[in-house]
Amino acid sequence: MAIVSATARALRLLQRLEEDAAWRLLRADNAPIVAALLKEHLDGDATRLDAEDLYERLDADLEDLRTHGLSLPQTAQAYVKQWRDAGFLVRRAAGDTRVETLELSGAGVAALRFLESRDAPRRSLTESRLASLSTQLRQLAIDTDPSSARRLERLLEERDALDARIAAIQEGRDDALAGERAIERVQDLLAQAAEVPDDFARVRTEFEELNGLLRRRILESGESQRAVLDDVFRGVDLIGESDAGRSFAGFSALVLDPSLGAAFEEDVRQVLERDFARSLTVAERRALREFLTTLKDRSAEIHDVITQFARGLRRYVRSQDYQRDRVLRGLIQEALGSAREVADSIKPWAPLGIDQPLTHVALRSVGALALHDPSEFHAAREIETHDGEVASLEDLRALARATEVDFDELTANVNTVLTAARARGDARASVTVGDVLAAHPATQGVASIVGLLALAAAHGEVPEGAEPEPLAWTGADGAARQARVRRHLFTAPIGGASARTAFPSHTRRPL
Repeated sequence: MAIVSATARALRLLQRLEEDAAWRLLRADNAPIVAALLKEHLDGDATRLDAEDLYERLDADLEDLRTHGLSLPQTAQAYVKQWRDAGFLVRRAAGDTRVETLELSGAGVAALRFLESRDAPRRSLTESRLASLSTQLRQLAIDTDPSSARRLERLLEERDALDARIAAIQEGRDDALAGERAIERVQDLLAQAAEVPDDFARVRTEFEELNGLLRRRILESGESQRAVLDDVFRGVDLIGESDAGRSFAGFSALVLDPSLGAAFEEDVRQVLERDFARSLTVAERRALREFLTTLKDRSAEIHDVITQFARGLRRYVRSQDYQRDRVLRGLIQEALGSAREVADSIKPWAPLGIDQPLTHVALRSVGALALHDPSEFHAAREIETHDGEVASLEDLRALARATEVDFDELTANVNTVLTAARARGDARASVTVGDVLAAHPATQGVASIVGLLALAAAHGEVPEGAEPEPLAWTGADGAARQARVRRHLFTAPIGGASARTAFPSHTRRPL
């Protein structure tokens, strides 16, 4: 039986050896170099970097390592691709931008922690660790005891011990913890805190796997697919309501508790003010001071991941994209089944007589590439800056005439021609648009024609059955133009105020 158990364990570990990225990092040819580079740039204050920034930093380190005789022939970008393919790194998009970021995977963090423990091993047997284990074990025994009498008895014992310690302090018989014992306890706390980033990495990986599992269930047929679809359509947050989601929600609520945060920060402040804290390193003091902030930041990142996955899953289902993917999945499975049937008679490299166009441009020569030359876009002359001059009233008037129809001028022209016609003896005489143009040519080109027609339509008459009237004017380019329009009559003088209503203000624009 022992042989079978050892064999099963060995086979399982052999499988883990091939699948676990942490083991792959430890077995890599340049494992010390890989671990040192990843630790330096992605396991400190910055846990995520833009890809280009990481390439630049790694290239500088690689060049320095080569000067010490190490053979590192590839570029930083090539090495990062290998590490990403091996599972040491995770590539993600930064928000809504197209910038690519890189960070350690959960397996990468685990491998670095193991190497750290071997590089600087902690004392495994310490007073603080034993006291912590003893306290947790006793609390667990009390909380899980089904007998209320025994739970009450143990709590009374704790109260008696606490009363005895209070009395000892009052009598001056209980000294404060200091020196090596205090430093040992702080370092033990920091050692436990150092494991928290590993937990966050594992939690994020767990949510990513859960998101992939739910999407696979949606593409499957049967009860699992229908159950997931029904939950999504009913608005159930499958990510947040999972076991991992509820567990993280409880942890996050505790981290974000204001009273707990205030008490934690006050305790840290008091500890760092003790005399023994002067023996702590700068890194240990900073880790203790920033621990709660780190927890909040990492918790916010996981919250964003949960929200992103939940929204993406709802959008994937409600947009009906999953149906298209199910069809594609069915076609792929059908093709794989057909390939399996003919695998014994047709070799993989046998020509099929099918041409499949490539999705990229095939280059047969480097000469087909056109290099970008920045000098082609360089301005040969410097840009000259001209200061604006003071505008005169005449310039402003000219600008106004160039951008709007001068209805005041047209109204005056109409009234002048109509008054002159009536002065010749007929008090009821009327004039046409052509008569006005004959006496006063169009100073604004076609704009004057349009203005006169607008005035006639608003304040004149259009006789039924009248012959069209030819109109002639000179355009802004000096060319003579003419048009035939319906005959419009001005039968009465136009008032100054009413003339401005011929064109609404929103139609008076450059002509």
